[in-house]
Amino acid sequence: MVQMHISVFTALPQILEGPFSASLLGRARERGLVDVRIHDLRHHAADRHRSVDDSPFGGGAGMVLMPEPVFRAVEAVQPPRPLFLLDPGGRRFNQSVAEELAAGDGFSLLCGRYEGVDERVRRHLVDGELSIGDYVLAGGEAAAFVIVEAVTRLVPGVMGNEASAGEESFVDGLLEAPHYTRPADFRGWVVPAVLRSGDHGRVAQWRRAQSLARTAARRPDLIEARGGLSDPERRLLEELGQAEYPETSPEDPSQESSAP
Repeated sequence: MVQMHISVFTALPQILEGPFSASLLGRARERGLVDVRIHDLRHHAADRHRSVDDSPFGGGAGMVLMPEPVFRAVEAVQPPRPLFLLDPGGRRFNQSVAEELAAGDGFSLLCGRYEGVDERVRRHLVDGELSIGDYVLAGGEAAAFVIVEAVTRLVPGVMGNEASAGEESFVDGLLEAPHYTRPADFRGWVVPAVLRSGDHGRVAQWRRAQSLARTAARRPDLIEARGGLSDPERRLLEELGQAEYPETSPEDPSQESSAP
């Protein structure tokens, strides 16, 4: 049973066809858990050249996506709402927004391109705007993949281990704790003994302390956004000797694997 319906409108569908067919997302589509559809704006162009852009009124560099093919594409498909324009001025996409979208049954994305879209699209067609960061891309396709990937992996059944989604970075406003795998001793850098102890309670405490300390060291803004460390969190760091996380300089990141 399809649990999530997503439509993506773009002038360059070939950019997304490969990524949307690979890895977790590709398998989720094959299994019918998510229905992700790519709609080519050029199929709804009004001229034989399938034009979707034109020069801006008032002059200026670049081209602008015309309103007609965009409106026609959306009206023909009647996609799941809300429909978001991917635009630098939009709401900043983060894990909280991903969880918000994953809680619904679908949404749609409109990929901007060139110098942007006709303002009438923004004012009269879309329901909102999203941005993945303060930088300039050639178009919204990369942003669309980021958003679809982040949201669909939260859909029940998409990930093989459902617990993984609850233990990742930005869940509870924290970065993930360090991870290790075999061999236990690699070039003299040894996996922390607690992770080899078999004591799941100690492992959980260690990971929580590492997560708190790593976030405080690398992303203090996330700690501040949570209102700082709570008294129980401070005690946990003190008890496990993590009051100061043993971060190393960027020049020697390998030393991090020997952290207690």
